[in-house]
Amino acid sequence: MRKPTKRKPAIRKKPTKKKTFFGKRFYTLLGVVLFLVAIAFTAYHYRDALAYYFSFRSKHDLKTPNTTKIEGARIFQVLSNHPNKVFGFDVSEYQGTINWEEAKIVEDTFQLNFVFIRATAGNDKVDAKFESNWAQAKENGIIRGAYHYYRPNENSIEQAENFIKTVRLKKGDLPPILDIENLPKKQSIDSLKVGLRRWLTKVEKHYKVKPIIYSGESYYKDFLEKEFKDYYFWIANYNFFVEEIKDHWLFWQFTEKATVPGIKGPVDVNIYNGTPKMLDYLVIQ
Repeated sequence: MRKPTKRKPAIRKKPTKKKTFFGKRFYTLLGVVLFLVAIAFTAYHYRDALAYYFSFRSKHDLKTPNTTKIEGARIFQVLSNHPNKVFGFDVSEYQGTINWEEAKIVEDTFQLNFVFIRATAGNDKVDAKFESNWAQAKENGIIRGAYHYYRPNENSIEQAENFIKTVRLKKGDLPPILDIENLPKKQSIDSLKVGLRRWLTKVEKHYKVKPIIYSGESYYKDFLEKEFKDYYFWIANYNFFVEEIKDHWLFWQFTEKATVPGIKGPVDVNIYNGTPKMLDYLVIQ
């Protein structure tokens, strides 16, 4: 009998990779080039601010700097972009004891003319530093405004009453401010909006002036923009690439990392969307 012959396994050819015009090295090099271009563009865009930081500001004794040089450059750039606007800051008990005689400028250069001071939070909290901050801001010629930190899960009327019994507004003060940043855990968004409206209505009735609403830009767009069109807004937006105040922002909180003499640690800084004369018309007459 004839023995069956073993067939040799067929040799499979490895699939040849199609040659492309651009290889891996090209894309790696391209990524590096684009990254360097982005750095160069940023450095050129902030050239004046960076020059300031690497020269004049670097000569100062900064034992506890609050910002990196890039962050500081952005702050300087944004403030420089608004020469006809008014600058201010906001504080609470978290800033500790403030030397109000020194708290007059930001980043060694720009004058601070107004301050927002936290007065209350929720239905029972009174800021531990409100009374002293409120009095000393007035004594040092800084236009002052008081704000209430709203807690969505607490009764809105009780929160309004907490603010009213704590804050006594006088001629020259800014309108009262409602700070809303959080979403409710025990109620719907619609119920939250009813509560906000009740707080605003009660506070306006007491002080005879329409309050201002503070919130982050995303929160404003998602929950407040449509239902509260009849109110002015103080908007927080720290986006590094946003350098101009938007038309519908009455105030813009553009950083939380500024340096202000007389205050330990980082400080929130704000821009009023108007001239000093316009700010005079905004305050209580």
